[in-house]
Amino acid sequence: MTGYIALVHKDDGTRYGVSFPDVPGRISAGDTFEEAVVNAAQSLAGHFAAMRADGETIPPSRSFEELRRDPEFVEDSADAIVTMVSPKGAMTAAE
Repeated sequence: MTGYIALVHKDDGTRYGVSFPDVPGRISAGDTFEEAVVNAAQSLAGHFAAMRADGETIPPSRSFEELRRDPEFVEDSADAIVTMVSPKGAMTAAE
């Protein structure tokens, strides 16, 4: 299964929030960075399983180089930790 670039944000007094430039609207969170990334992987897996069940196409992931040419990504990632997240959980594609 392909990984997706994720943006992890953290403001004072908030949880870690995770968003995906290639999966608009899909967000996740966690009390720690590690928990946020695990939750994000599970969130992606569940979201993609629901998309497949509805006959929708899973969005392709772009490389970091491709995303760096996207002005919206450049702006959104300015104050974020950029990491890779692969969908994991009970409903991943190859399982």
